Amino acid sequence: MAIPKRGLVLGATAVAVAATIVTGAGIHLSQSKAFFQESPKELVDEVWQLIDRNYVDATFNQVDWESVRTDYLGRSYSNQEEAYVAVREMLEKLNDPYTRFMDPQEFRNMQIDTSGELTGVGIQISQEEETEEIVVVSPIEDTPAFEAGIRPKDVILEIDGESTTGMDLNAAVNRIRGTEGSQVQLKIRRGSEEIEYELTRARIEIHPVRYSYQEGPEGPIGYIRLTQFSANAAAEMREAIQALEGRDVTGYVLDLRSNPGGLLYSSIDIARMWIDSGTIVSTVNRQGVTDEEAANSRALTNKPLVVLVDGGSASASEILSGALQDNDRATLVGTRTFGKGLVQSVRSLADGSGVAVTVAKYLTPSGRDINKHGIDPDVQVDLSDTDREALADNRDLIGTPEDPQYARGLEVLTDAIRAARGTNVGTTSIPTPTN
Repeated sequence: MAIPKRGLVLGATAVAVAATIVTGAGIHLSQSKAFFQESPKELVDEVWQLIDRNYVDATFNQVDWESVRTDYLGRSYSNQEEAYVAVREMLEKLNDPYTRFMDPQEFRNMQIDTSGELTGVGIQISQEEETEEIVVVSPIEDTPAFEAGIRPKDVILEIDGESTTGMDLNAAVNRIRGTEGSQVQLKIRRGSEEIEYELTRARIEIHPVRYSYQEGPEGPIGYIRLTQFSANAAAEMREAIQALEGRDVTGYVLDLRSNPGGLLYSSIDIARMWIDSGTIVSTVNRQGVTDEEAANSRALTNKPLVVLVDGGSASASEILSGALQDNDRATLVGTRTFGKGLVQSVRSLADGSGVAVTVAKYLTPSGRDINKHGIDPDVQVDLSDTDREALADNRDLIGTPEDPQYARGLEVLTDAIRAARGTNVGTTSIPTPTN
């Protein structure tokens, strides 16, 4: 079965603001929905069939998949919730964290995130593995949470008076989101202090690209930070490159740190803006069929490029950085990337739920399978605990000389600019950027 490229997902983390896109399962009639509600066992079988037809590993990770079907279809289900529990249990047997079931609310959240626009207060949240606390990853600029002063690492203790103890991430997301103009109360812990915020929800457009024009030792350079590969990432990247090209920058620093991934087609579109010729990525399904994507001679710039990566750079970030590295188009600076070389197709089901299925693995242009290993940078730059804390507490330092990985990246870029000009290459001093 052919999977549309625009339905392929490369996400590695579970955060409140994630990016994905959905392919229809082809059954959306009200009669089908009613049938699933009356016969929840049909939902279990539908998910089993999707895995059976499409899963990347024909051995199902050494699981007797026929036996799983016999077991779960031999049970009785009195309602949809029991079917949902069964489906989650069934998928857990694959031992694949990326193949997962989403109930209708979780699936709607994913669809909302895909559009790059949502209604809420403007915070990215995650759940700590050890403590299970709901923690703010980052407030989004120019949103109610940002304006109110909520900060990264704030722990959310209560939402509208309800304790978050024992609450999972999706439940927290659902309680924080709501109708535009309505209010939500958050109690947070910051260090030893507890603070209460009353926030008014607003319609929030998520911009995955930020860029600035900065002075460098060999002339102006462009700094571009890409935070996720959402549906609008390619268009915003194109605007950023064209704007900086219009100001005659001499080179670029592309920041992919902490970018968890997103859409496959977005990473390919963006790679084509930097690479004029050569392979970008190959995807291989369980039949061994290889689908290769290549540059199309439409690069927007050929100027020197440095890419910043770290352990949070995953999936689509690794496709882009791997393509740039293997084609000798850029120098990678930072630390080893996350290591997710698998592709998911997200399918909608008739009752409004959905399932993400791992359907392929991808290889970099040189044929590297980076799953579980990641991509090693060309120039290793580790951050100390002090550095990490400073950047987390003051995100305005990211992409400045106070950011050690950026500072080293700028040195590497300056040497590349000098080499391109045929001038002497050596250690450079780091200027103060202007925005």
